[in-house]
Amino acid sequence: MEIRISDKFSKSFPVTAEMIEGFASVTGDKNPVHLDEQYAEATIFKSRIAHGFLIGSFISVVLGNDFPGNGTIYVSQSMKFLKPVFIGDLIQIHVEVIEITDKDWLVLKTECVNQHGKAVLVGDATVIPPAGTHLIR
Repeated sequence: MEIRISDKFSKSFPVTAEMIEGFASVTGDKNPVHLDEQYAEATIFKSRIAHGFLIGSFISVVLGNDFPGNGTIYVSQSMKFLKPVFIGDLIQIHVEVIEITDKDWLVLKTECVNQHGKAVLVGDATVIPPAGTHLIR
């Protein structure tokens, strides 16, 4: 695979109640705003919301499976949570190469956008691309 600065990749993920419940089970994060509709109705969100790190984990799925792909090593990820994500939302993950470091690592702009075109999570990731990746400067 060849990778250069400004290369982009996108992939969509539907958010389901089962995902949220599974994430809560795996992580132990049982905050009622994620799991209890009656509780969530009394919050500023008015409905259950997804865990922010569930949405962030979609970035990991893209990086490890699609772009740069299988064998990628995650070094760091910054995340800023901008808007809530609700059950039934369709989240599109956008990844763009913004730097190739002297170590041949990639710095990636990461953005998660809902079906209304609104950014819900933004940040940057640093990764070591899979062996055999050809980096073009």
